[in-house]
Amino acid sequence: MAGPRAQDLPLARRKARSLPRRLGRWLLLALGAWVALGIVAVALLRFVPPPASAMMLEAWISARLTGERDFELHYEWTPWDAVASTLPVALIAAEDQKFPFHHGFDLESIQDALAAAGDGERLRGASTISQQVAKNLFLWNGRSFVRKALEAYFTVLIEALWPKRRILEVYLNIAEFGPGIYGAGAASRRYFHSAPAHLDAQQAALLAAVLPNPARLHVDRPSPYVLRRAAWIRRQAAQLGGAAYLPQ
Repeated sequence: MAGPRAQDLPLARRKARSLPRRLGRWLLLALGAWVALGIVAVALLRFVPPPASAMMLEAWISARLTGERDFELHYEWTPWDAVASTLPVALIAAEDQKFPFHHGFDLESIQDALAAAGDGERLRGASTISQQVAKNLFLWNGRSFVRKALEAYFTVLIEALWPKRRILEVYLNIAEFGPGIYGAGAASRRYFHSAPAHLDAQQAALLAAVLPNPARLHVDRPSPYVLRRAAWIRRQAAQLGGAAYLPQ
């Protein structure tokens, strides 16, 4: 025997049946709009300097909420040609030596980090420069699966829509080199009282050396660890070939 037709059901039951479908459609529309917005934002930022990053805004809001009245945000966009090649080379040497060749993810480093964690060591980061740009520009601090999934999504978009040089240009402009000090321009003037075009190899290595933890490591008061790391970065940069290793 055939069941009742939809038009024969009471209105309340028809509405109850259609509600999940309507919610599903709205969720799909919202997801599609979010994906489209992400693509547009990444595509636009290939050509337009970002006015700020999500990490800058997070730091500023946190300072206001915790009453840090002396906190100041220092950020100025500096184009690629106005930065000495010593800095991008030092950043690659310090953070991601396979940067010119991978497509956003260093799978070998990820496997090594997971293997080390499986042997009882603390899980260390294996983020590429592309992943760090995705996180710093669009996301927030944290280690949740949601944030990592969003980081992977934006990393894929960035690698697909930006040339390697643009990724590195944005990175050296939004990286935090000290509390409230973002980018090569602000860092060069704050720590060395000169333009980023004049950074020498040691100064660039010192900037790159503090990136693992710019809240605790200091460019202007380098600890023995920072000095050792800067020396290692200089050696690595020289072995990579210096400016010749930079993406064209």
